[in-house]
Amino acid sequence: MSVIKTQVNTIGIGIAVQEIAEWLGRVAYVLAPPLLRVALAVPFFKSGLTKWDGFLSLSPAAVFLFEDEFKLHIFGQAYDFPLPTAVAFLDGVAEIVLPVLLVVGLATRFSALGLLVMTGVIQLVVPEGWANFHLPWAALAVAIIALGPGRLSLDHLIDTMHRRQISSGGS
Repeated sequence: MSVIKTQVNTIGIGIAVQEIAEWLGRVAYVLAPPLLRVALAVPFFKSGLTKWDGFLSLSPAAVFLFEDEFKLHIFGQAYDFPLPTAVAFLDGVAEIVLPVLLVVGLATRFSALGLLVMTGVIQLVVPEGWANFHLPWAALAVAIIALGPGRLSLDHLIDTMHRRQISSGGS
């Protein structure tokens, strides 16, 4: 009788552990996407803030970096950026706009893709940063692209409203 009672207790504990694990999975499913979005957005947004002296007024330091400091390291050679002022401006805009879109969860997968591309370019500029910065940023971006925006996002809200409109006979 004692063996049966021990087996029943063990089964009960196993079920409880399984239920807790499933609950943790459901909570993480809701929390992971916004946490991933914020984790990727923060370093890019902070960098973007350094590129501006005011609204659409590009910092001279940002232009200097793209003209004189940043080089593309490709096939063992260092190349200048083409149109450095335009690249600096696009970089500054992207480093502000894409993180904001990520945090609110709007155009989430496209924003993550944009930051993934930027990470690839940064890797070409600073090849030694791959392990500490570029690999984690790329992993975050790919995870966001794979998982999508999650429930706590404007993308999800817009999709939900659109589905309701379609199901109610709207166009």
